Amino acid sequence: MGVRPGAPLIVHASLRGTGLGPSLVRDCLLAALGAGGTLVVPAFTPENSDTSRAYRVATEGLTEREKAVHRASMPPFAADSTPCPSTGALAECVRTTPGAVRSTHPQTSFAGLGPRAAELLGRHDPHCHLGERSPLAALYAADAQILLLRVGFEVCSAFHLAEYRTTPPTPRRTYRCVVGERGNWISYEDLALDDSDFGAIGKRLPRELVVEREWAGKTVTLCAMRAVVDHAVDQMASYRPGLT
Repeated sequence: MGVRPGAPLIVHASLRGTGLGPSLVRDCLLAALGAGGTLVVPAFTPENSDTSRAYRVATEGLTEREKAVHRASMPPFAADSTPCPSTGALAECVRTTPGAVRSTHPQTSFAGLGPRAAELLGRHDPHCHLGERSPLAALYAADAQILLLRVGFEVCSAFHLAEYRTTPPTPRRTYRCVVGERGNWISYEDLALDDSDFGAIGKRLPRELVVEREWAGKTVTLCAMRAVVDHAVDQMASYRPGLT
């Protein structure tokens, strides 16, 4: 497909239905990248937040008392141990591989394997989910590629970087999560992230920017991060400011 040996590669994946374990897929990706390449996956943890979509789903139908009990039991984020079930089996496999590096944002961390993992993931401001002070900006600067392995652009986290780069700026909101120890809640402001149009943005990308194949009945897409993020910025700037 054109995966560049020696380059950083961000992978979003769904392995369900392939019959393959995540460790085999991880090893195949690392082999394609070669000794100088770096494999990066999202290791997001919305489960430790009460302002996330995951929290709303988990507490739907609960009474206020039941919600309070659930909230009190929510585990804090710990970069070296908190699992990332919402981002799939491959992401959890990469995160738990010996030698893996993980960024420290309590909700939107990334995990990586390879010689540049510490460099690319080492700077992640806890008040910046996916913007200029996150690994996404470092990966953009490093000319990373994006591989969507049997998933669509709906989950392409790089498009969030485009949100930070639109003019006028995206509105902001408050986020809350648990860190350090159970019951230790923190809050901070950041962009009001919105992935509802990511699938449509991906469909509008010029076809020369993407390479598509099929594996186990679903589409696999490879693209250059810089090109698709820049195009997403242009798309968002053309219509998002007018939304109400």
